[in-house]
Amino acid sequence: CQGVAEAMFKVTGYVMHFAPIGVFAMIAYTVGSYGIAMLIPLGKLILSVAGATALFICVVALIASLFTGINFFHVIRALKDILFLAFSTASSEAALPGAMKRLEELGVPKTIVTFVMPTGYSFNLDGSTLYSSAGILFIAQLYGIQMPIEQQLLVMVTLMLSTKGIAGVPGAGIIVVAATAAAFNLPTEGVAILLGIDRLLDMIRTICNVCGNCMATVVVACWEKELNKATFNEKYRAFLGGKNG
Repeated sequence: CQGVAEAMFKVTGYVMHFAPIGVFAMIAYTVGSYGIAMLIPLGKLILSVAGATALFICVVALIASLFTGINFFHVIRALKDILFLAFSTASSEAALPGAMKRLEELGVPKTIVTFVMPTGYSFNLDGSTLYSSAGILFIAQLYGIQMPIEQQLLVMVTLMLSTKGIAGVPGAGIIVVAATAAAFNLPTEGVAILLGIDRLLDMIRTICNVCGNCMATVVVACWEKELNKATFNEKYRAFLGGKNG
């Protein structure tokens, strides 16, 4: 299994080398079809998703810190290279081995890591839901379609269910957006406009997915009394010392 996994990661690496060409082609298509002015609302969408993701991670980290006594901003700092890998590949699966190893280095038992992380990759996809929700609202606003608050809540619940299992597939979010837009009678043509920035939004949502699952794993370890503040701080200092060394 390890050999097959390494081979698949190698293939993924080859694909990612050609990803910038694909991103350029999608953005060129958007500009060529809808004009340079379309980049302004798309830029606003990117900033909105990035800001919402950063706010979400900070709020969750703060709540988790209060709940467990562990500084979860230290957890995020220890995971920064893993999160950068997730961002650059837009695939949670590519970051999974490194994230699991890093959590074990921070004191989380292997039994919890190997159970919670894969489970979270199927059921705890906060970033995918956030990204897809922003895409649906963007399409509605682009075509001047009013969505009352109860319909927005229904969209959120729908996306919470329909985004399960897509964490490891780059670009799968746009398929969910297209299906949800059709289900709520929104113009599916708007999905084509999102294609130009889908890769960038995919990178942002992947960071949220990986970070959320890593924090959830630490919370479960504390909940099961397999990790405490003193142990984490000791492992964290050892990690920093080894890294600096």
